[in-house]
Amino acid sequence: MSVHASNVTKPVDAMNPESLPDATHEDAAKGLSAIVDHSASTSNVTHNIHAPIHTLINAHWVQSLIPGIEKLAVNYHCGNYVIVRGSNEPFFETMPLYARLGMHLLFYGKEQVKVLGNKRVDELLREQSVKQGKIYDDPKSVESIPSFIEAYSIQVDELLEPDISKYRNFNEFFFRKLRPDARPIQNEHDKNVICSAADCRLTVFVSVDVAKAFWVKGRGFSIPNLLNLPATSPIIESFQDASLAIFRLAPADYHRFHCPIDCEVGDFENVTGHFYTVNPQAVNEPGFDVLTANTRSILYLKHIPTGKLVAYVAIGALLVGSIQWTGGKQKGTILKRGDELGYFAYGGSTIVIVFPKEIVEFDADLVSNSEKPIETLVKVGYSIGKVLAPATEN
Repeated sequence: MSVHASNVTKPVDAMNPESLPDATHEDAAKGLSAIVDHSASTSNVTHNIHAPIHTLINAHWVQSLIPGIEKLAVNYHCGNYVIVRGSNEPFFETMPLYARLGMHLLFYGKEQVKVLGNKRVDELLREQSVKQGKIYDDPKSVESIPSFIEAYSIQVDELLEPDISKYRNFNEFFFRKLRPDARPIQNEHDKNVICSAADCRLTVFVSVDVAKAFWVKGRGFSIPNLLNLPATSPIIESFQDASLAIFRLAPADYHRFHCPIDCEVGDFENVTGHFYTVNPQAVNEPGFDVLTANTRSILYLKHIPTGKLVAYVAIGALLVGSIQWTGGKQKGTILKRGDELGYFAYGGSTIVIVFPKEIVEFDADLVSNSEKPIETLVKVGYSIGKVLAPATEN
């Protein structure tokens, strides 16, 4: 299906309903909780939190929990356009049920005191995220792996361990490892090249102002808020007019994240926050802060060829149980492009990499897509840009 640029300039649904047709906030809250519980009792992932919103027309188990959800699925585009790199044809990626409910609870209560019964919305989302993590850590959850592979067309032949009976729970499969040759580094011998940090939907911006013009609409989005630092910090001064790369991981993606540059590991910080959905419809919502409000881990990397500091921000999200670092927390460690840094437990999530001003020139196709705006589907190791300050050979 051909989609003209004018049809993808708003990645959010321009007809976003003010509410679910026949449901209250309480219905949505109870529905989200019940659907998370339901994921513990069914092995078919398309009958629980993973259910694509467009499949709910005949899903009576959901309709009984959330009145009117099927009308939402019929009348509104509950998903996002994404373009596969190297293609000119955007495809429509359907939103999972849990992301739609999470956004409903946030968007349509954001101007109010967000209280549902005796719980605030942010407390509810945190509670459900922790609960879902525990469900998928349970050995019984392995029963969901076959339907997950089928629903999301997972390429089992890429896996380091292709025998799915060897995984001890669903989460272990979710943050599965790939064969060493499954994600080769493009232009590996060119030290000026920057590579993708994840299998993801990518947007890139030459500056924060450009990112806010096209993509990140939260009023509170800024580099100091993202990095949890005062505006007067020397680190923040080094990131004036910084360039950004935003890597969004969907549930189907390989969920280990990697190093985009040759670097030396620097300081590390965990920032406690919320568990809001990081779906583009949330990031693009005017006045709503996601990237600077969520739980996140920040790792500073010294880019070896230029000596410049780069900030690598792993951001948690709705139903993401945890952010785990496997190769990047030891200060002074030397890393190469493509080296593993860590993984997300269950759920889609996001990485934001902050580059100092004028250190990186992003690839033209990524810039063009981001300014439409539309995300580009890329994989770990793909070239996403080059360093403007030339690297020198050792």
